[in-house]
Parts: sequence; structure tokens; C-alpha cells
Amino acid sequence: MAQWRTAVFILVSVIAMATAFTPGCKIRITAKGLELLKQESLKFVEEELENITIPDLSGKEGRFQYTINNVRITELNLTSSDLRFQPDFGLVFEVHNSSISLNFMRRIFYWFFTDAGSINASAEGVNIHTAVRLSKDSLGRLKISNISCDAAVGKMRAEFSGTLRRVYDLLATFITTGMRFLLNQQICPVLNNAGLVLLNSVLDTVPVRTKVDKYVGIDYSLLSDPVVTSENLDMDFRGMFFELQNENDTLVNYAVEPVIREYDRMVYLSLSEYFFDSGMLSYFKAGVLNIRISHDKMPKDLEMLLRTSYFGTIMLLNPSIAEAPMSLELEVTTAPRCVIKPSGTSVSVTAVVSILLLPPGQEPVQLSSMTMECKMSAKVSMKGKKLALHMDLRRFKIFSNQSALESLALIPLQTPLKTLLQLAVMPIINDRTKKGVQIPLPEGMDFTEEVVENHMGFITIGANLHFSKGLREVIERNRAEPKSLTN
Repeated sequence: MAQWRTAVFILVSVIAMATAFTPGCKIRITAKGLELLKQESLKFVEEELENITIPDLSGKEGRFQYTINNVRITELNLTSSDLRFQPDFGLVFEVHNSSISLNFMRRIFYWFFTDAGSINASAEGVNIHTAVRLSKDSLGRLKISNISCDAAVGKMRAEFSGTLRRVYDLLATFITTGMRFLLNQQICPVLNNAGLVLLNSVLDTVPVRTKVDKYVGIDYSLLSDPVVTSENLDMDFRGMFFELQNENDTLVNYAVEPVIREYDRMVYLSLSEYFFDSGMLSYFKAGVLNIRISHDKMPKDLEMLLRTSYFGTIMLLNPSIAEAPMSLELEVTTAPRCVIKPSGTSVSVTAVVSILLLPPGQEPVQLSSMTMECKMSAKVSMKGKKLALHMDLRRFKIFSNQSALESLALIPLQTPLKTLLQLAVMPIINDRTKKGVQIPLPEGMDFTEEVVENHMGFITIGANLHFSKGLREVIERNRAEPKSLTN
């Protein structure tokens, strides 16, 4: 029995290790960010409540018969509202002691008299309590999975006009009681639909597993349900790039887990070395890190230096090809690696540099093959929702794989090749990295006033939030143009 228990324990441990995944990306929404969301949420709730459809009301009291129809809300006064975190659940949105003004048409029968007209009414003491549960769905997308709602109207007032106003006042109690009941019944269904359908359509705009370009994609699936405290909401994302030709490849995450300790700004994004390493590995596998610099793009002084340096080699191989066009090829041999320290971020690259002659109509002739090791400093920046990277060449070394003597002969090429990399190669790399990759935020929400901080093994970007589009605009746009790149 003891052996059986031990075997079960080991099996459970292995399964847990296999399914566990350290996040490469984390996002924190703070109470300050929630204050901005509250303003947009209040506007959205007001728009939803304005569209409440209240059914017709009819009844009989003594000799009075009445019909109420064409009920419409004319004004909302949500004076006191609150949006806050509810620990271990999600968000709570509340409206206190507010009022709703309505107008509807009346038709009243009394004996042989018939009267019709409009009535202005007001619902006072309106209180709404809505709790929204946030969780991840089967695809790893953040979703509103459940809403609990409780709404109550304290009292209802109606203003009658016309010659029979005092007579109508006798009916006010019956009419307002019915209207109050109907209004109470309509508020929560409207808000439930707004959350489960409309707001979830906004969350659908967050990239989960989507293309970055024609070579790689990125996986921002949630690893678990959000962690909610009284002060913040934290989300752990996989944060892994993948090659589009091999989408099922998974890079094991051995990097330090990113940590967020700050609360001063509205939102924080934290990215580990794994996030960047998976990106560079994916591009390496896609074969886009290899670069050829043809003779027409090579500086003339470098070309002259290369021809002079390899003149003897050319003469020994074939003097007739001495004037053939020359090219230089860089082939990255292993995936670049990223190192993040408090002092800065660096990327290490190892590549084979081949110098070739390209005789017309003949096979390329290799003059030399050398190993290049370089280290680049990387600066992370954020604009809107785009995370971009700019790199500068810092250290550069070339050496021969053949002999120490040949390595000594390469010393004169050290400075010209470094200059070539700075002038011809680095602009190509930065042109790709400056395009950036979208971080997992909904459409219409952007970062502003970003501050990047380096830590040991990860970076943190603190920022404030800005709504470039309202919730309603995002909802309507996605109804007309459904997304197709995310799944």
C-alpha cells in the first residue's frame, strides 16, 4: 500500500510539473487604474439604462381603467457610483441614491369620459449592486464568467396634468407602484446582458494566440484565473513567441518569474527574459536572422580591404575571378540570448561570417569563414499598446575556427566589420524590432507616461491608462468587423 501511495504521489507530481508554466508576462491593474475604468463604466451603464424597454401597463381601480404605454427614460442622474475590487472574485460596480426620470403616455377611462396625455415620472432612491466574476476560459482568454445583480427603486413619483389632475392623483399610487415594479425587473437583465455579451466582446479584442508577422506569433493565454485583492488585479500570461510553421513547439521556461510590487501607477507590465528569448528563438528557427550584404551595399573601403586581405587566397584559388562581385553573409548559429540586469538589458549573438566571391554564371567561392561574437544593448519602449525594442552594438569580436594564426590575420578586419554591422546590419534589425508587438490589452485602451525599470531577470513598465476609444465604439466596431486573427 505504501509503494502504491508513493507511485501515485510521484505521478501527481510529474503531471503537476508538466502542466505548470511559469509566466513570461504579468499585468497588474491597480486601484488608480480602476478609477479610470469607473468613469468609462459609468458612461457605459448610463447608455445601457437609457435603452431600457418597459412593457405597457394597464389596470382597473373602481370605475377607473388606465393604460400606460410608450415609456421612455428621459434623464439619468447616477450621482453616486463606485467600482472596486472584490477579493477572490472580480469587480463590484455600485450605484447609490440615484434617480431616473421617465415619460410615458396615459389613456384613462372614467364612466363615459376618456382622457389621454403624457405623464412625467421620476424613480428616486435607485440603488444597484453588480458583482462581476472574472476568470479565464478554455482558450486562456479573460472573460466575465458570471454576474450577480441586485437593483431597487426606493420610490416613484408621477406628475399629472390636465383638468382631471386631482382625480388622477387618486390613481398615482397604483400607477407608480406598477411602474416601480416593472423598472426593478428591467435593470438587472439589461446590465447582465451588457456584461456577459457586450463587455465580453471587448475582452475578445485582447490578443491571445495571434500572428505578429508572417514569421512568428505570440501566445498571451492566461495561465490561471486573475488574482484579485482589495488593491489590485494581477494576471499571469504565458508570454511566449512561436514560429508559425511549428506552432506546437513550446520553449521550456527556466527564467526568473517576473514580479510586480508597485501600486503607484494605473497599470504595470512585467516581462521576463523568457519573453524575449522565445521571440529570438522563433525568429532564429524561421531563418530570418541570416543576412547577406551584397557588393552594392558594402562600403567601398571595406570591399577594398577585404580584396587586399584575401588577395593571396584569390590568386591561389582562381586569378580569373579576382574582380568578381563580393558579398558577406552572416548566419546566426544559435538563438540569441537576452540578459536583463538592473544596469540594463543586453542581447548576445553568435554567428558565422562568410566572405564570398560571386563569379557570374558560377558557384560562389568562399574566401573565409569566421566566427563573430557580439553583444548588443537593448532598450525597451512602449507606445500605445506596442512594445518595441531598439538595439545598439556594444562589443564585437571575430576569430577563426581554423587556427590562432588566422585569427591574428583577422585583426585588421575587426574595426571595419564592426562599422559595417553598425551601418548596414543594425538598421535592418531595428527596423524589424521597432514595429513592436501588441501587449494583451483590449482595443481602445493604451499606455501613457510609461516608465521602464530593469530588475534581475525581468523588466517592469509602469504606466497610466488612456481610452483612445470608448467601450461603445469598440463594441459597435467589432460587431461590424469581427476579429479573425485571434482564437
